[in-house]
Amino acid sequence: MPDKRTIERAEEDKREGKAPSTQVGEFVREEIDKIRHGVHGARSSRQAIAIGLAKARRAGVALRPPKRGKTTARTRKSAESAYAVGQHQRKARRRPRVSRAVSQVLKREPRRAASHAALSRQARAAASHRSAASRAAAARRAARVKGAAGRSAAARKAARTRARLRGSNSR
Repeated sequence: MPDKRTIERAEEDKREGKAPSTQVGEFVREEIDKIRHGVHGARSSRQAIAIGLAKARRAGVALRPPKRGKTTARTRKSAESAYAVGQHQRKARRRPRVSRAVSQVLKREPRRAASHAALSRQARAAASHRSAASRAAAARRAARVKGAAGRSAAARKAARTRARLRGSNSR
């Protein structure tokens, strides 16, 4: 259950017209704080963030579940169900035994997932993934515009660059 202050902060963000991803940040921050204070742990920074996202969706933040193909079917299904609960499309079934089991498992997980270094690594990985995706999109756009001769010239140039870089790395 998220803290009252976390929900209030998220609601304030919503009133200010901020994006759902910004509102979710409050829940993720709360999760990181819980791990740092030893309430529970997490296997990885990614898991800590995922817990925050799920809590935010269940609390009513309008963060849509990921599209098909962006993540595993299991993750998407979980996100869809959390989103439905938050949007009052379905009732949350309380399962005390499952809840207790999850809490006990999380208590045994390491606390290093919320360290500054771990979060920094996670952020860097996410940023590089985004930039790789945008590079790929730019390449597809360029390929559409160039035509056969242009693509061929670009491929030759790329091969030259690779050969040059290979040569400089061997020294």
